[in-house]
Amino acid sequence: MTDWTEKYRPSTLSEVRGNNKARDQLKEWAETWDDHRDAVIVHGRPGVGKTSAAHALAADMGWPTIELNASDQRTADVVEKLAGGASQNRALTGGADGRQLIVMDEADNLHGNVDRGGSRAIGDVVRAAGQPMVLIANEFYDMSKSLRNACETIEFRDVSARSIVPVLRDICRQEGVEFDDDALRAIADKNSGDLRSAVNDLQAVAETSERLTEADVEVTGERDDTSGIFDFLDALFKEEDARGALRQSYDVDETPDDMLNWVEDNVPKDYEGEELAVAYDFLANADKWLGRVRASQDYSYWRYAGDNIAGGVAAARRGEKGGWTRYGPPSYWRKLGSSKGNRKKRDYVARKIAAADGVSMSTARREMLPFLAAMTHHCKNRELTVAMTAKYDLDAEHVSFVTGSGEDTNKVQDVVADAETLREERAVEHSGGAFEGSFGSQSNGGDGADESEASDDAESGAEESAGDDGGTDDTQAGLTDFG
Repeated sequence: MTDWTEKYRPSTLSEVRGNNKARDQLKEWAETWDDHRDAVIVHGRPGVGKTSAAHALAADMGWPTIELNASDQRTADVVEKLAGGASQNRALTGGADGRQLIVMDEADNLHGNVDRGGSRAIGDVVRAAGQPMVLIANEFYDMSKSLRNACETIEFRDVSARSIVPVLRDICRQEGVEFDDDALRAIADKNSGDLRSAVNDLQAVAETSERLTEADVEVTGERDDTSGIFDFLDALFKEEDARGALRQSYDVDETPDDMLNWVEDNVPKDYEGEELAVAYDFLANADKWLGRVRASQDYSYWRYAGDNIAGGVAAARRGEKGGWTRYGPPSYWRKLGSSKGNRKKRDYVARKIAAADGVSMSTARREMLPFLAAMTHHCKNRELTVAMTAKYDLDAEHVSFVTGSGEDTNKVQDVVADAETLREERAVEHSGGAFEGSFGSQSNGGDGADESEASDDAESGAEESAGDDGGTDDTQAGLTDFG
C-alpha cells in the first residue's frame, strides 16, 4: 500500500500547513536569491514539513532538484562532485532560468572526520555556491558555527493540532474514509506537532477500521507515546547489527514482555524463510527467560530476554532490507484493548476473577481470562458458561465480552438468567437452614434447644460458605471448577 505521507506530500508551497511565516520566508529567499546568493538552513523537529517545503519550493520555481541525505557517502570528493558540480552547472540541467535546487537533508549529521571531509566540503560549496542550496537540519546547533554563519536560517515550528486536523480531514475524503471529527482531533493532539506522524497514524487506523472513531485511536495513542518503538523496529529489522540493536533497545520505553509482543507481531513483515525461523527461535528463548522472571520474580533475567529479542532478531537478518514498512501494535492488544470500553470490561472481569480465585490482576488478565474466553467461546459449552457467570457474578455485558457473543442475544441473556438462578440456589443451600431454625424457635416460644440447633446449623452453613470461597482443595481448581 502507498505511504500516505508520500502520496499527499505538498506539491506547492501553498499546500504546506502550519508554518506560514517560515513558508513565506523560504519563498522570499528563493525569489531574491540572485541578490544575495546565500544558502539557507531550514531547521526544526522531525515531521514538521522541512523537506516537503524544499521540494514544494522547487516545484513552484520550476527548479530541478539534486538531493543528498544521510544514506549518501559524504566524502569530500562525492560532495564536491554532486553538490559542487551542480552548484556551478546552469545550462545543462537547470530549469527555465538555468537554476536547480540542491537539497542537503540531515545536514546536522555532518561531523568533520566522521564524514571524511564531507563537512568541510559542504562549507566550501556553500561559500562558493553558484546555485540555490537548502540545508535541512533537525538540530540547528549541532551544525558547525562557521556553516551556520555562512547561511540564512529559517525555523519551522511544531505544527499545531488546529492545522493538522484539516490535512487529515482532506486525506480521509480523498481516500473515502469515514470518520468522526473527535478521532481526527485525537490523532492531531497525540502527535504533538508532528504532521508526518499524524498522517502515519491516520493510515494505520484507517487500514483496520471501517469508520474512524476516537476509541480506535486510543490504542495507537497509548503505544505511540513510547520512546521510539517504531524507530526501534525499523532499526532492528533493517539497519542495526546485534550490538547496535541491543544498544538501541535500552532507549525504548517498553518492558521486555511488551517488546516481545511488538517484535513477534511485526517481524514477518520484513523477514521470511530461514531468517524468520531463526528470529522466532530467538523470540522463543526470550519467552522462556520471561517465564523465569514470572516464576521467580528475579528481574535480572530480563537482560537475557532482551539479548534474544534485540540482538538475536537482528543477527537473524539475511541480506539488505529497505523500503517502508507499516508496523502496528500487537494483535493481542488490538483484540483485548482496542478501545477504552473494551479495556474497562477486560479489567472488570479480571478483577472479579482475582477476587474469587485469590490471584493477582495481572495473572487473571494475562493467563486466566484468555483460557476462559477459549472455553466459553460463543457460549458453546453452556453449562460451563453459566457456572463461570455465576461464580464471577458477571452481567450480560461482561459475558458478551468474554464469550464473543452479542450482549442482546438470547443465549447470553439466558446464561445470565440461569446464572442468577444458580447463585440463588447456592445461597439457600449454603445457609444451612439458619433462617428456618430462627423462624422455628420464634414460633415455639424461644425453646433453648431449638436455638442451639439453629446456631449449630448457622455455623455449619458458614463453614460451607467459607469452603466455597476457596478455602478447600476442590475450589483451588479455579478454571475447572466453578461449583
